[in-house]
Amino acid sequence: MHNSATKLTALAIASLSSFITPFMMSSINIALPVIGKEFKTDAVVLSWVATSYLLAAAVSLVPFGKLADIYGRKKIYMLGMVLFTLTSLLCAIATSAPMLIIFRIFQGAGSAMVFATGIAILSSVYPAQERGKVLGIAVAAVYIGLSCGPFFGGLLTQHFSWRSIFLINIPFGVLIILLIIFKLKGEWKGAEGQKFDLTGSIIYGTAIFAFMYGITILPDIRSIVLILTGVVGLLAFIKWELVVKSPVFEVNLFVTNRTYAFSCLAALINYSATFAVAFLLSLYLQYIKGLTPQGAGVVLVSTPVVMAIFSPLAGRLSDRIEPRVISSLGMGLTVLGLVLLIALNARTGLPYIIASLLILGFGFALFSSPNMNAIMSSVDRRFFGIASASVGTMRLLGQMLSMGIVTLIFALYIGRAQITPQSYAMLIKSVRVAFTVSTCFCVAGVFFSLYRGRLRPEE
Repeated sequence: MHNSATKLTALAIASLSSFITPFMMSSINIALPVIGKEFKTDAVVLSWVATSYLLAAAVSLVPFGKLADIYGRKKIYMLGMVLFTLTSLLCAIATSAPMLIIFRIFQGAGSAMVFATGIAILSSVYPAQERGKVLGIAVAAVYIGLSCGPFFGGLLTQHFSWRSIFLINIPFGVLIILLIIFKLKGEWKGAEGQKFDLTGSIIYGTAIFAFMYGITILPDIRSIVLILTGVVGLLAFIKWELVVKSPVFEVNLFVTNRTYAFSCLAALINYSATFAVAFLLSLYLQYIKGLTPQGAGVVLVSTPVVMAIFSPLAGRLSDRIEPRVISSLGMGLTVLGLVLLIALNARTGLPYIIASLLILGFGFALFSSPNMNAIMSSVDRRFFGIASASVGTMRLLGQMLSMGIVTLIFALYIGRAQITPQSYAMLIKSVRVAFTVSTCFCVAGVFFSLYRGRLRPEE
């Protein structure tokens, strides 16, 4: 049993890192035009400033989750935080776009090491009956980081420079490193002595890279080839993992553990359905409603505020009530929020939009924390690292799918032309179609959430 100081330290570092790693990912997007102007680079190269981080994180999450289970979760977390902090400094002083992209790749790898182990450490330190409450706080931090990134990224870029977005990570990183060194006592391993599956890791990394890169270049014809390559690669990976002695990923968990499998699928669907909401509404509010970037940010911040309030409460509730009940209710509310947004037109008032966002925020809060609790509580302690990495992978894949779907819809309805007043009608139509697709995703998510089975035996 761990003492209260160790528990609080674990909660502090997990929450801080759960905030800064997704914040880093979402905040940089708003600074891309300024970076492009400074480095005189084209749109394709510029897109890699954002994509390289995401891809590096997605490729390395599962291998690092396994390494953490073998060699120690605190050890991998510490190395990841050092790498993340150091590369944040290097990104801030980069003198060219290619240099920035290289540093972003290493920053993404550092982020993966942190995210793959932070939740695992939290689950190792807290007993099952307290897990929902603390996971709720960590989940709230993830969503706040993702949602606040564009708003604060815009403020920092406008009033200081794009380099300040990277510099702001450094004090956070140093604080976390000091907390780990001086306050976080103990080490947690689940697979000590196992051999690391390098072949499986290479197959997995290649497949995930091909799949996710394919999504980023939709509707280009090459995207179909890459996505199919990724799917074939993932099937080859599953086949390899089923026969290798010490797999990097316990595929059997998805076969034998319905609660784990359906909870992961529900997370993937939820992120796929909701990640693009902020992006779509940002365009709608600025182009159609004429709001400034800052004004749009103020409207959009209503979602993370609700999530910050209710995620810990939902997590705490899932310690007492079956997580699938609360998660499914949350997914149902998310469906309602998305249905309301399908009705958007040029005359839709801001109170209506804010009300929809508040419902979405409440739905996110009710879904995410209990769902995370279900995932971490459905596996044996020796799998905490890989389960934590699975959550991160579902999040990243969902985010990429979400943006891929939106990119495809925009390409079909608007084409590659710049958005002008002449194309506003098609922009509104594209936004409504995207929300319709997202709603259908979420309805499927309710099914997976409900039919995952009970986590705890009936009294």
